[in-house]
Amino acid sequence: MEQLKNTVMRGGEKEEKPIGWTFWITTVGILTTIGSAVPVGYNIGVTNSLSSYIKDWCQETFLERFDISLTEESLDIIFAVIVSIFLIGGAIGSLGGAWVADRFGRKGSYFISGILLMIGSLLFYFCRPLKSIEMLLLGRLIVGLAAGLCTASLPMYLTEIAPLALRGALGTFCPIGLTAGIVIGQIFSLRYTFGTELHWHWALSAYIHLVVIGLFFVYYFPESPKYLYLVKDQPDEAKMELCRLFNNNMKIVNVELDEMKNYKLKNTKKSSAISVLKNPELFLPLVIVCAFTGGLQLSGINAIFYYSVPIFIKAGLSQTDAEWTNFAAGCLNLIMSFFGPFLMKNFNRRTLMMFSTSIDAVMLFTVVITLHFISENSWIPYVCIAAIFAYILFFQFGLGPIPYFIGSELFETESRPVAMAMGSLSSWLCNFIVGITFPTLQSIWGAFVFMPFSLTCVLLFFLTRYYLPETRGRDVSDVARSVSKGFRSKQI
Repeated sequence: MEQLKNTVMRGGEKEEKPIGWTFWITTVGILTTIGSAVPVGYNIGVTNSLSSYIKDWCQETFLERFDISLTEESLDIIFAVIVSIFLIGGAIGSLGGAWVADRFGRKGSYFISGILLMIGSLLFYFCRPLKSIEMLLLGRLIVGLAAGLCTASLPMYLTEIAPLALRGALGTFCPIGLTAGIVIGQIFSLRYTFGTELHWHWALSAYIHLVVIGLFFVYYFPESPKYLYLVKDQPDEAKMELCRLFNNNMKIVNVELDEMKNYKLKNTKKSSAISVLKNPELFLPLVIVCAFTGGLQLSGINAIFYYSVPIFIKAGLSQTDAEWTNFAAGCLNLIMSFFGPFLMKNFNRRTLMMFSTSIDAVMLFTVVITLHFISENSWIPYVCIAAIFAYILFFQFGLGPIPYFIGSELFETESRPVAMAMGSLSSWLCNFIVGITFPTLQSIWGAFVFMPFSLTCVLLFFLTRYYLPETRGRDVSDVARSVSKGFRSKQI
């Protein structure tokens, strides 16, 4: 059936006619990324440079409200809570992502995520003038809930409205948005913009403009036809949305409808979270999704950005130059992410993932060695810097984008929300683990703190090599059968 999805029948002969970027496919992809994924990335990247101002404000607020002078250790703990409560919210939001996606629809999930982001922004803006640390913490928790919901449901929404030929390309929009948001957050937290003692709360809340842009036309967005047909049992509504998405090309619309009809006849049971977790045929794809999304965080991308400034300083750069070099590394990460749609459309997932993980494993090992011997010779710091930039470069070939949408290509519609939610939960939990443990392990292990990240890349390489089926250009039901035998389903 997948061979028909991008084929138009004329005169009894097949004529290849790829479905391109129609108005609604393009519009939904761009606006949902701007309104949800970019703000989530923004909230990840904006806090680091604001830490000193937030700590000073917390000290002043406690002294004024409670007549308590906090120690430096207490301020570090409070700031750690401010940062980590966002990750906790992300994990909770991921857990509820499957229920929200099925209860309110894929478009509804995006809308709810946007409303939560707006509420969080308002709490950030008013926390400083109202001298309320509680509002700051609540805001971080709420935007964390929105972030978890976004990463669980947005890639699913985009891949479900995309034709087969564009499914991978549209699936990269979420990680592109996250990467862009991190860079924008870094820009808005610079001392030259809003990263000042008087305006740090503006920096925290400025992303609200992106949310408003993304939600402005949400009422007119098409809902996922697969959700309408297979979850809500509304074939007429699904047909209407397909017509909008594919510019009333009825031959393609009918092919899509026939496929969903045949699938529904063969699969009459709805999948709950318990049934998905207990189903042995779904065990391996669930392991792959959770390992990929968790491995994305355990590969050390966030730790690299946290640790790069002191590395650049050891290479002889000034504090300011080191910060700008770190910003350049973030820009490289963003620029490479824009190649994601092209790579996903033209190259196999397995090839990209194995290429990315193998190179990054070597680069991280190089970082370990050069950091350990960084003072032995003047040229070693520059090798370390080059390894960091190479790691970021090859990260976006596969390890960066693929984990975000691979679940939508391994799981069929009824079990997809649960799988995407579990993958998102794995990502946020591993992100939390890295954020909590990295400073302590760094002080104990030194340069060898990066060794587990390198080993993670090695494990992901072998998981891809032996168990990930190629999903590009294949129907989901065909892919699902190829991994239904668990770890006996080797992809050699």
